[in-house]
Amino acid sequence: MHMKIAIINGPNLNLLGKRETGIYGEVSFDTYFTSLQNKYPQVSLHYYQSNVEGELVNELQRVGYEYDGIILNPAAYTHTSVAIGDAIAAIKAPVVEVHISNVHAREDFRKFSHVSAKSAGSIFGLGLQGYELALHYLLESRK
Repeated sequence: MHMKIAIINGPNLNLLGKRETGIYGEVSFDTYFTSLQNKYPQVSLHYYQSNVEGELVNELQRVGYEYDGIILNPAAYTHTSVAIGDAIAAIKAPVVEVHISNVHAREDFRKFSHVSAKSAGSIFGLGLQGYELALHYLLESRK
């Protein structure tokens, strides 16, 4: 079965490979995304990144009725955006929340998510591998 999966990244994730490499690693997301596309040629993968909250809401709404699943890393908006949580609740596609770092081992404000309760599941702290694990979940749950 051919599936369409969207990966949506929030603020500052365009700086992966450059920003806080001790936490986020040295690989850019574009490089990682290309490796995912090569590893899963049977899946139509779409990638979107924005530093702007409303643009993330717009993209969730745009793909939320057309795609089979969404992998979302809302980054810092996880902890502040009621709008992103509401967008997840409003759409049809299942959403898997992914965070590269273990947010529960960081500052206290990062332990609260407006996204987790509205998502099919959440993956924290497994680096970029979390995206592939989320992809596996979405592929297996559609069988």
